Amino acid sequence: MSQHPHPSPPPRILIVDDNPSIHEDFRKILGAKTAAQSHLEDVESELFGEKSPGISEDREGFRIDSAYQGQEAFEKVKQSLAEGDPYVLAFVDVRMPPGWDGVETLENIWRAAPELQAVICTAYSDYSWDDMTKRLGQTDNLLILKKPFETVEVLQMAHALSHKWILGRQAKMRLEDLDRMVRQRTAELHASEERFSKAFQASPIPLAIIRCDNGAIIDSNNSFSSLTGYTKEDLRHKTATDLHLWSAIADAQPPANNTRLREKSCTFSRPDGSARQVVMSTEPLALGSLPCLLILIEDITEQLKIEAQLRQAQKMEVIGRMAAGIAHEFNNLLTVIQGDVGLLQSANPSQLDRAALLDQIMQASQRAATFTRQLLAFSRKQVLQPRVINLSEVVTRTKKMFSRLIGEKFEIKVHCENDPVSLRADEGGLEQILMNLVLNARDAMPDGGAVEITSCMVTLTESDAQRNPEARPGRFACMRVKDYGHGMTPQIISRIFDPFFTTKDVGKGTGLGLSTIHGIVKQHEGWVEVTSEVGKGSTFEVFIPATDNAALTGKPAEKAAAPAEGKGEVILVVEDEVAVRELACMALRKRGYHVLNASNGPAALEVWHNNTKPVDLLLTDMVMPNGMSGGDLAKELIKRNPKLKIIYTSGYSPEILKQDSILTQGINFLPKPYDLPALLKAIRLCLDGGRLPQYEVRAGITQTITTVS
Repeated sequence: MSQHPHPSPPPRILIVDDNPSIHEDFRKILGAKTAAQSHLEDVESELFGEKSPGISEDREGFRIDSAYQGQEAFEKVKQSLAEGDPYVLAFVDVRMPPGWDGVETLENIWRAAPELQAVICTAYSDYSWDDMTKRLGQTDNLLILKKPFETVEVLQMAHALSHKWILGRQAKMRLEDLDRMVRQRTAELHASEERFSKAFQASPIPLAIIRCDNGAIIDSNNSFSSLTGYTKEDLRHKTATDLHLWSAIADAQPPANNTRLREKSCTFSRPDGSARQVVMSTEPLALGSLPCLLILIEDITEQLKIEAQLRQAQKMEVIGRMAAGIAHEFNNLLTVIQGDVGLLQSANPSQLDRAALLDQIMQASQRAATFTRQLLAFSRKQVLQPRVINLSEVVTRTKKMFSRLIGEKFEIKVHCENDPVSLRADEGGLEQILMNLVLNARDAMPDGGAVEITSCMVTLTESDAQRNPEARPGRFACMRVKDYGHGMTPQIISRIFDPFFTTKDVGKGTGLGLSTIHGIVKQHEGWVEVTSEVGKGSTFEVFIPATDNAALTGKPAEKAAAPAEGKGEVILVVEDEVAVRELACMALRKRGYHVLNASNGPAALEVWHNNTKPVDLLLTDMVMPNGMSGGDLAKELIKRNPKLKIIYTSGYSPEILKQDSILTQGINFLPKPYDLPALLKAIRLCLDGGRLPQYEVRAGITQTITTVS
């Protein structure tokens, strides 16, 4: 069932006149619906397009009240307002003795009800229109009706003015609603602005808003003021250029209006000269039509200090483990050497005992040299002799050696491609990598098993390279060693390349095997990938850049003959280590050379000056005390004898030689430790006009270039 809203009551009209018959006339006209009134409503519909709001087709007429004096009318108006049912229209006679006249009555009524529509009824010219407007002050709500009046005229005025009052009341209510909505929205905006302002100012992150056109700082918070070292008042007169905000970042250019910067690391300078390490971000925004940038700066100075302290602590921990491991290894070797020497110094050792003891001393010294090479490989300072080789040939050739090395319980399975797997590498380094991986595979399978070695050529795409942060696209020679042992957990895998980290029992491993592999592979500009699962084994894959050059093949060179004896050539040996210097001098003298010696550079210059016979060859250590290195000494002596032959020797990596410009064209370098045959061969080769392998240093990698002299 449809429901109709309750109809509004008819408009309320007040008749103010001292003549009762006038009241009756108005009631007849306005109180009942006459034919004339129906005709007027039809006219109104044609003129306005709609019926008067609030007036229905079946209404019986206006609600009419009467007042016979102005004071009475004023009280009725006030009462209607109090009841919430105000009068819409008042017909007021201009003359109403003895009290207020019509104009005075309206003056008082409009003070209480300014929206009331009014019609002044008069048969006289008591007031002109100008007089009325001067007293009443408004004319929008006022009409004049001359007596005697027509019914249609009264109806027309009643309908028009009541319709106007209703529209005005509706407009007023709508304006009140709009005003309330505006005030509510304004309060919400003020609350939102207050929340933003409080959050902006209280934020621990330095924030500032700057204009894009001139870089002026519109607003900033307390954290930004603390970071920059300026007060907020000072910042209002500064620009981004004044604060050197853009010069702090790499490109030194302010971002465009719609450009976002994200966590741009830079150094921010304060007015007191101190520097802060910060991360800067910007976000474009508009304040009205003004393009601006919101700047966010995170001060990471203290964080970086803590990270540096952590890195230093980690370095010291690694150094501590390394020092303990080195001390352990060398103490064992020194125990063997010192014990054997003590036995040799005892009374009447047999010939057999002497040979055995000397062999043990030699083996201990060789183990020490091997351990030193491992340390150099770990630090990526090992001397390499790279050449183009076929990885498959290296794997195949070493298979038999590995079979003897790991024992009969293990089976070596080799899988190599038919096509050459060519790469430029140090063959000894590859063999060391392969040997350490095979030994690790053996130790992972105490009950025996198969060790699979594979060599192949692989091409990695961009997507392939994403699986490992060290990987990159390109062609690579891949060497894979797989075992089926106990496997490793992810925690162990994350540490296997740490120096001196081992899962083996005490005394069964140095912890340098895998770190040595990592160092050698890095020297070859490659990387190692490890996959493992507990109980199922491990796979190590070594990737080294491939080359298109063909590998050299041929028979191994025959063992070189002993170098010829000396012919009395003068050799100046400069070495600050007494034992090494005496050993070299003794060996050279026994071989027929005339030997001079000095402990440092200045002493060598003095020996040179006092010696009457020209020196043919200088054998000098590179790092020596008294402020003169081997390179400095060589430069000075070459000035005196441009034909002087020189051999440099050092226990350090030859990378240090790159500091001497005279050596950039190639040097004769004999790395320590060296044995006597190697020393004698180098001396003879150099005196006869030959050249030792030349070393070049590039990208932190020291390499040997084999030359034929």
